Amino acid sequence: MKKNMIRACAVLGSTAAMTGMGSVTAFASDTAAGASASGGSTAMALFSTLGLPILLLVFLYLIMIRPQQKADKEQRAMQKSLQVGDEVVTIGGIVGIVLRVEEATETVILETGSDRLKIRLKQDAIKENVTAAEAAAAAKAEKDKKRTQLPTGKPKDE
Repeated sequence: MKKNMIRACAVLGSTAAMTGMGSVTAFASDTAAGASASGGSTAMALFSTLGLPILLLVFLYLIMIRPQQKADKEQRAMQKSLQVGDEVVTIGGIVGIVLRVEEATETVILETGSDRLKIRLKQDAIKENVTAAEAAAAAKAEKDKKRTQLPTGKPKDE
């Protein structure tokens, strides 16, 4: 029984030695033959590691940051184009009519209510120009009305 155990260990040891030696030989031949392929796989691994975060940042820029910047730009353009007589709404909800626009200090004097209360505000505090919004809505309604009207008169081929 002891002899069988010793033989089994010897067979296993020689097999392990041959397998280990074979793998060392295979490893040496793989590195010699495929040295140029490892540079390509390193670049691919780097791309796959950095690719997802870069794509995520691009996606966030296109979905969140860019539209917000566009809305901010439109808001600033509206605030710079205020004119005397425009009805505006402030960030705090105060509704008033523009009495004076001071370009040097970027402030606006508003008149609110029937008691003629005057408030001086920064242009940045103006949220909405109601007069311009109403004019844009009326222009859009007129355009839609013209589009839906049927042509009248004689056909051209008669």
